[in-house]
Amino acid sequence: MVGMVDREQRVRKRRARTAAALLTATGLFAAGCTGHGSPRVPGDDGRGQFDTARPSTSAPGTTDPSGKADRPSVLAVKIDNVRPARPQTGIDSADIVYAEQVEGGLSRLMAVYATKLPKAVGPVRSARESDLELLRQFDDPTLAFSGAQGKLMPLINRAPLVARTPEQASDAYFRGTDKASPHNLYLRPKRLVPVTPGAAALTTGFRYGPAPAGGTRDTSETVRYPAARFTFTWSKSRERWLVSMDGRPDVTADGKRLAPATVVVQYVKVRKSAFHDFLGNNTPYTVTVGSGKAKVLRDGRAYDVNWKRAKATDGTRFTTGDGTPVNFAKGQVWVVFAKAS
Repeated sequence: MVGMVDREQRVRKRRARTAAALLTATGLFAAGCTGHGSPRVPGDDGRGQFDTARPSTSAPGTTDPSGKADRPSVLAVKIDNVRPARPQTGIDSADIVYAEQVEGGLSRLMAVYATKLPKAVGPVRSARESDLELLRQFDDPTLAFSGAQGKLMPLINRAPLVARTPEQASDAYFRGTDKASPHNLYLRPKRLVPVTPGAAALTTGFRYGPAPAGGTRDTSETVRYPAARFTFTWSKSRERWLVSMDGRPDVTADGKRLAPATVVVQYVKVRKSAFHDFLGNNTPYTVTVGSGKAKVLRDGRAYDVNWKRAKATDGTRFTTGDGTPVNFAKGQVWVVFAKAS
């Protein structure tokens, strides 16, 4: 009971602390959307624009206004996912991997770390507007990314998170020699988050335990974006879903096959944002607050379920048709955001 009270107090403090910042961010965003059509802002082609003169409102290991040390929160890293960026490093250590559509119909990943911090993660790439909404479910997360469009950076700097780019934390990043720039930027996570946050930091609303009743046998599922696709194939011997991307088996830089225990295909609204890349392609905005349908893959079976996230500060609840919470299998979870029909 004491833990629950402490948790509620932390949530109230966090909401109060960020309310003014979010109102400011909303005003900035609205200002950027005025005029004739969406603003033609300079795009991020991987080099990143580091407009970080305004510091983030907090930093790892700081204290809240009451003088109590903040509980360690998750580390979220934006991961490059085009062909030249593969094989990637450190994704197999993430607790959760989110996949979203970006410009040109391509995909990008966000790896979330709480129970294990690998030696290196990458390649690291730029942030998107959708990330801010997705990360609100965590208590002051640290976001590692290569940069963002100039007009997006003020929103990031005012968001309730700890933004860390190579400009702000140069000792935490390094350039690899195995790939060409910009696909060779890597992060040393422990230089941003010295203490492993722990499972309690995963305030996603996910539940783990025995599989729900029902479901249908399913050994392969594919999710397609306009210029990318993910395939998850059930391995009975490993009791995991083997990941393939764009038709090729996906492995880490040290040759390990990516193999989550649970895969969630979450059907969401994907709308246009106010931002574009350097070629003029609009940046999709993936809406993760609301409700809709999803497909949960675990133990070689597929379950058609409902999802709901009432507020950005809430986690996402997955339930069966009669409202029963859906448990995930213990291990890594992949959430692939697909456009609802």
